[in-house]
Amino acid sequence: MSGWLVDRFKLLRHVLNDVTGQKIDDSVEIRLPIRSDYGANLKIGKQVFINSGAMFTDLGRIELEDKVLVGPNVTIISVNHPLNPEKRHGIELKAVLIKENAWLGANATILPGVTVGENAVVAAGAVVSKDVPANTVVAGVPAKVIKKSEENNMSFGYITPLSANVERQRITLKIVRS
Repeated sequence: MSGWLVDRFKLLRHVLNDVTGQKIDDSVEIRLPIRSDYGANLKIGKQVFINSGAMFTDLGRIELEDKVLVGPNVTIISVNHPLNPEKRHGIELKAVLIKENAWLGANATILPGVTVGENAVVAAGAVVSKDVPANTVVAGVPAKVIKKSEENNMSFGYITPLSANVERQRITLKIVRS
């Protein structure tokens, strides 16, 4: 990997370390842009891959365990508003947990309070409003189980991250503080 690209990844990790208040492991790979409304309640495990356009509304806490794959334009939300019109301007916080080796497909939306189980797959475009059992595939709006693994493992094995063998175009990092 060329020197400028390594420097950009180091800068991105440094910024994320500052925003999240944790050390982002060198095995984590993130494609810009990435968005978060808060950042300090976002926990990212090892060997996590986050594709471009991901949005984390993390005020209520979001945790991505090790080996999680987040597709392009995935939205994970840990904040909601009450249904009662008189209280609607308030907020309700419900943590989201994405367990080890889960895969969130492109444009999936994970709603507050959801746990996505180990090795689970959330299909592209799914809206997940309830917990996803381990070793299952969910799809649709609202998401429903469409496949269960006969084995207790839907692991696809480890694939070398793209950063290990592909030159990338120039990365632009824009930091906006309000």
